[in-house]
Amino acid sequence: MVQLGAESTYHHRMTGSQILVVDDDPTVVDVMTKYLDREGFVVASAGDGPGAVEAARRHLPDLILLDLMLPGMEGLEVLRLIRLLGPVPVVMLTANGEEEDRVTGLELGADDYVVKPFSPREVTARVKAVLNRAGTATGPSAPGEPVLRAGELVVDVNAREVCLGEEPVSLTPRELDLLVFMMRHPHVVLRREELMEAVWGWAYGDTATVTVHMRRLRAKTETHPSQPTRILTVWGVGYRFEP
Repeated sequence: MVQLGAESTYHHRMTGSQILVVDDDPTVVDVMTKYLDREGFVVASAGDGPGAVEAARRHLPDLILLDLMLPGMEGLEVLRLIRLLGPVPVVMLTANGEEEDRVTGLELGADDYVVKPFSPREVTARVKAVLNRAGTATGPSAPGEPVLRAGELVVDVNAREVCLGEEPVSLTPRELDLLVFMMRHPHVVLRREELMEAVWGWAYGDTATVTVHMRRLRAKTETHPSQPTRILTVWGVGYRFEP
């Protein structure tokens, strides 16, 4: 067992994606470590906010499973600081009464969330789904045209790079998958439920996740986000992309 920083440990396995589990409840950490390790992941853990940030700085994991209620530093601040290190996918662990925090977390770039109490099998499935769409993931980002264009907005799907004019645009893996899916279905009204199933892999869930991601995409890809010309809302139904 190798120390990764304050209140953090490392569980060694030679293969698999690397997951950082951040929770101050040792039982949660122990259970999730066992489930993830069983699936072949390399698992690190941290029991407080500063320990999580230190662990991520020493070695940026492939995904972070992050509780929002942490000692030493709130989970949202941890998320903000880790987002500065790189576009690592994040799955939040939240309590039932933390809807505002969930929305804030999604706005900061979290990819998914699970409400406590949760099934470890469900969390493991969510982790796999997020990883499948991150980095060089298959799914909504492939197959299809390798380069997508909508005026000054250019998306290199294979390189997973986005530019608006001459300026690069930094998107989270989920934001990029959502943008690519919409650009590949121009002029089509897409229901929130359709987008959740196609991009998130959920047959059902909280469609507020889609709403938050659309707001983030507009902020990053529209000249005037409050008056969008590409990502349009079809009230009561969903969204439509106009090249």
